[in-house]
Amino acid sequence: MAENVWVKEFPGAVTVCDTNGTILEMNDKASKTFAKDGKSLIGSNVLDCHPEPSKTKLKSLMETQQKNVYTIEKKGIKKLIYQTPWYCDGKYCGFVELSLEIPFEMPHFIRKET
Repeated sequence: MAENVWVKEFPGAVTVCDTNGTILEMNDKASKTFAKDGKSLIGSNVLDCHPEPSKTKLKSLMETQQKNVYTIEKKGIKKLIYQTPWYCDGKYCGFVELSLEIPFEMPHFIRKET
């Protein structure tokens, strides 16, 4: 099995960029969701894909290597957005954004430690 083959058809959007914001990888869902005029965004800068004030916030998160987690609603769909730095051998290599469609009402469980 090829490395990372599972992510290609994963039902959530996965976008990976380097430390400069250049988009390195997008799975099928991300490509479909974020494509401009049907063109791939791989090779473009992730910051150019965000309007202000989101662009400035993402740039700051990337510079400080901090994660950002929130939910949004757009076109009647609720999503969890998870933006976080990624590392290779302990070295900061860029940012990953996961965009997952979630139900409006979700169960929440508190698990006891065993």
